[in-house]
Amino acid sequence: MLVTLCIIAVTSLVTYLSFNNAKLGEDLILWPPAISRSREYYRLVTYGLVHADVQHVFFNMLTLFFFGRALEPFFGMIMGATGFALFYIGALVVSVLPSYLQNRNNPRYRCLGASGAVSAVMFAFILLQPWSKIFVLFIPLPAIMYAVLYVAYSVMMSKQGGDDVNHGAHLWGAAYGVLFTLAMSPAILPMFLRQLAHPQWGFGP
Repeated sequence: MLVTLCIIAVTSLVTYLSFNNAKLGEDLILWPPAISRSREYYRLVTYGLVHADVQHVFFNMLTLFFFGRALEPFFGMIMGATGFALFYIGALVVSVLPSYLQNRNNPRYRCLGASGAVSAVMFAFILLQPWSKIFVLFIPLPAIMYAVLYVAYSVMMSKQGGDDVNHGAHLWGAAYGVLFTLAMSPAILPMFLRQLAHPQWGFGP
C-alpha cells in the first residue's frame, strides 16, 4: 500500500502547509478563472491536496487509508505499480470536472478537498466487496447498504444546496470509481451480482 501512504502523506503535508500559507492554498485550489484565463489545468488535480480544516483532511485521509490499502493491490495487478495512483488522479479530475464546467464563468467559485476521489475509491471497493462491514457512527452496515444511503443523501443535498459541500463531486466520483473499475475488469460485474445474491456477514438470510 505504498502508493496509498504516499498520497496520504503528500496530501496531509500540503494541507498543513496551506494552513500557514494562504497563497499556497490559493495557488492550488480549483478556481475557474485560473484555468480559463491562465490555462492552469493542474488545478483540476491539485485542489485535492488542500482542505478546509483538520477535520476535513482527517476524515478524507482516514477513509482513503482503509479503502485504498484494499484497492491498491487490485489496480496494481491490473495496471502495474502506478495503477492505483492513475486511478486516484483520474478520480480527482472526473469528480470535479462537471462542477468546473458549470462554474467556469463564475469567479466566486472555489473548490478544494479530495472527497470526490475518496468517494471513487470507496465505491470501487464496494463493487469488489459489497457485503463487507462499514462503520457509520460506530454502527456496522453492509457496504452496499451504505452505498445506497450515501448516494441518496448526496443527491438530496446536491438539490438542496447551501452547505458549501460539493455533493455533486461525491456522486461523480462514486460513478467514476464503479465505471473505471468495470472498464479495467468487466468480469467484476457478474461477480458483484453473484455476491449480492448471497448476502454475507449476517446481513441476509
